[in-house]
Amino acid sequence: MTLKSNSRIHLFPKLNKGLIIFFAVAFVVAGLRGYQLFQYIFEENVKHPGSITIPREATFQDILDSLNKQDILINEKAFKWVAKKKEYPELIKPGKYVFDSGMNTNQIVNMLRAGDQKPVSVIFNNLRFIDELAGSVARYIEPDSLTLLTYLKDSTVIHQHGFDPYSFHAMFIPNTYEFYWTTTPAQFVDRMFAEYNRFWDESRKNKAKALGLTPVQVSTIASIVQEETIKADEKPRVAGLYLNRIKRGMLLQADPTIKFAVGDFSIKRVLNKHLEIDSPYNTYIHSGLPPGPINFPEISSIEAVLNAEQHSYIYMCASDEFNGYHNFARTLREHNKNARRYQQALNANKIWR
Repeated sequence: MTLKSNSRIHLFPKLNKGLIIFFAVAFVVAGLRGYQLFQYIFEENVKHPGSITIPREATFQDILDSLNKQDILINEKAFKWVAKKKEYPELIKPGKYVFDSGMNTNQIVNMLRAGDQKPVSVIFNNLRFIDELAGSVARYIEPDSLTLLTYLKDSTVIHQHGFDPYSFHAMFIPNTYEFYWTTTPAQFVDRMFAEYNRFWDESRKNKAKALGLTPVQVSTIASIVQEETIKADEKPRVAGLYLNRIKRGMLLQADPTIKFAVGDFSIKRVLNKHLEIDSPYNTYIHSGLPPGPINFPEISSIEAVLNAEQHSYIYMCASDEFNGYHNFARTLREHNKNARRYQQALNANKIWR
C-alpha cells in the first residue's frame, strides 16, 4: 500500500511538467503563426511599383497573372491568403490600379476590393478624323477603338447632343482630361459634351455672336486656321484674314479644306485636279464655311478666331523661306507676286505634290 501511494505522489509532477512543455510549445507555435500572419497582412508587399488593368469578367487567376507579369508583389502567397480571407475573388472590380512603394498586402487587397482605381490622363491633339480620335482615346480606356468609333458614328448619339455628322468634331476640344479606365463610350461622349458646354461660357458665346458666328462656326474657322499655320503668334492674323473674306462674301479658297476633302493632308501642292473635287468642303467652289471643322481645333486656335487680329488682308501664301510663316497681301497683284516666289521655291526644292 505504501508503494502505491508513493507512485501516485510522483505521477502529478510529471504530468504537470508535460502540460507545461505542451502549452509552451503551443504558445511558441501560435506566436510564430501570429507573427507570420501579421507579416502577411501588414508588411510591405510591393517589389516594383506599377499598375495593372483588370477587365470586366477577369478572374482571380487573371489578376495573379497580371501581377506576376509586372513583377509587382514581394510575397504572392501572402496576397492570395489575405485576398481569400477578405473574399476578394468573389468581389473583383474592373479598372486600372496603381501599386505604390510601401503598400502592404492589406492595403493592396482593400484597394482592389473597393475598386479604388486611379484615373488616367487622356490626351488627344493634332487629330483630324473621327477614327483617329477613337484610336487615340482607346489607348487610355477599356473600350477598343472599333467599339468607340461605332458609338461616335451613331447618328442617334450625334443628334442627341445637338450636332450633325459634319459638326460633331466641334464637340471634342483637345486637352488633357482625366477618366477612369472603365469609362464606357457613352460616358466618354457625355463628358466631352459637358466639357464643350463648360468651355463655351457666356463670355466666349458673346464674342462669337459679335462676329456673327455660332460656336460651331468659330470651331470650323479655327480648324482651318490650325491647318494653315503652326505658329501660335500668326493664328490671330490668319483668323482675321478669313473673317475678312467672309465679310466680303468671298470664297474662302482655303487649301486645307481641299486636303480634307481629298483625305490626304500630305499634299504640298494643291493642283487644279484637286480643286475640281465634288465635296461640300471644297471652298474653291462652295461659298461660305464648310459644313464643319476639318480637324479637332485646339483651344489656341479657337481663341485666335474669337480674338482675331484686325487688319485688311484677304490673301495669304506660305513663305518661300519655308519657316512656317506666311506672306499676307491686300491685293491680288501683291498676292500673285508672293505666290510666284513660293512656287519657284517649291520647284527649286523639287516638291511636285
